[in-house]
Amino acid sequence: MDARFNLFENEISAKFAKRFANTSQVIEQSPLPKTTQELVALRASQINGCGWCVDFHVKEAAAAGEAAVRLHLVATWRESTVFTEAERAALAFAEEGTRLADAHLGVSDETWAGLRKHYDDDQTAALVCLVALINAANRLAVLVHQRGGSYEAGMFDAMRD
Repeated sequence: MDARFNLFENEISAKFAKRFANTSQVIEQSPLPKTTQELVALRASQINGCGWCVDFHVKEAAAAGEAAVRLHLVATWRESTVFTEAERAALAFAEEGTRLADAHLGVSDETWAGLRKHYDDDQTAALVCLVALINAANRLAVLVHQRGGSYEAGMFDAMRD
């Protein structure tokens, strides 16, 4: 199935995409480890069924040197031994922050406490913003049926200011 609409060719959505990409730079330049950023974005994208974003974050993580085994196991991180306690806390936060409709309380106190055990204020702020941003990106791509498979690592770097 082809995409319903090309967000990159429409003037309004292209302007939005550029600002969206610039917003993501705040997170990318934060003290939150790049590996954690990609794992969190990948997990939220898996939950939301966003093939485009899964493709994007797998390829960006691989280009940054992430091990294939860790990328393959993100969907089953609870049953895997390849993630640190800090990464596990971030993945739990990403899941609860993504599945808001499934848990009327949102992120549990237990998950929040686990997150704060491993991340300082700046890293926590970056994680909160990242979960919100990746969920918005997932929705943009899913709404127009943007398919995974064609993304190449770094292809949007020129879009940023």
